[in-house]
Amino acid sequence: MSEILEAGALPDGFADDAALEEFLSRPSQALIDDLAAVDGDIIVLGVGGKMGPTLARLARRAAPDKRVIGVARFSEAGLKSQLEAAGIETIACDLLDRAAVSALPKAENVVFMAGRKFGSTGAEELTWAMNVHVPAIVAEAFRDSRIASFSTGNVYPFVPLASMGATERTPPDSTSGEYGNSCLGRERMFQYFSAVHGTPGIILRLNYAIDMRYGVLHDIAAKVLAGTPVDVTMGHVNVIWQGDANAQALRALRHCTPPPQPLNLSGPETVSVRGLAEAFAERFGVAVTITGSEASDALINNAGEAARRFGYPLVPLNRMIDWTADWLQRGQASHGKPTHFEVRDGRY
Repeated sequence: MSEILEAGALPDGFADDAALEEFLSRPSQALIDDLAAVDGDIIVLGVGGKMGPTLARLARRAAPDKRVIGVARFSEAGLKSQLEAAGIETIACDLLDRAAVSALPKAENVVFMAGRKFGSTGAEELTWAMNVHVPAIVAEAFRDSRIASFSTGNVYPFVPLASMGATERTPPDSTSGEYGNSCLGRERMFQYFSAVHGTPGIILRLNYAIDMRYGVLHDIAAKVLAGTPVDVTMGHVNVIWQGDANAQALRALRHCTPPPQPLNLSGPETVSVRGLAEAFAERFGVAVTITGSEASDALINNAGEAARRFGYPLVPLNRMIDWTADWLQRGQASHGKPTHFEVRDGRY
């Protein structure tokens, strides 16, 4: 068995991408135990996104006796071979192709990660096809599997800061824009086909995963380091280490039920954007320029239920801040994909 991830035994930083990827895919004993209790193999649909490759590697290391199959179009050069080198089977597939999806191996466990957000404005029909039509195709094809499907906190309304965040009982917001509404459509497709076929599932409403190469912390730190003003109108956020989010998503396979219920995935804190900017300025030894003023509400999630089921994330906020500052100061790689967390009109 590879090295186990333990709370309190965290590195000071990461020398390069390889070191970061190794840590992101290091399983905890809790994840190993939960996957051992889930029968069958794992197929990851949409493995080519920002989180998919590390989730697939994490699953492989946590459950070496299971097949882990990664499915995507594999438009990123080299990703397919990299996953195969890690022991993950790969299948190139356009998830909009019903026949191709129907021909995929019917693993007992599905992690659904496919979706579209950025570029939605001006191509709304493709966003709806990816976020609603694809889930319908997948739900039909994998009716006999467990399905843990990623969604987003963008389905919620903005809530007052004093509320401590939207809970799973907070009604979705029908005014959240094309992206948010299409993601709610994704959830409804999995719920509908679960009702038809009895498929067990769970819906993972995530805000926001953190990796040194992208994420809210990366966005804010990069602005501070470059001397770019930081707008604090969207004054508060939730964040969670990507490795913790992936581990909780895989552990959620034990919690699938018909019909699928939502579960918020995020860190325990409601984090001040101004406070983050000032924390990075202190670490960089620079001044920060703040613009705007904090709104009285924000897109924030309450992840108390996930903490009850899985415990708190193993990587705390301050360590993520330290790691991000160190990574950017050394000029390490960036995915070049801003989160646009500051958007308040639902247009992406």
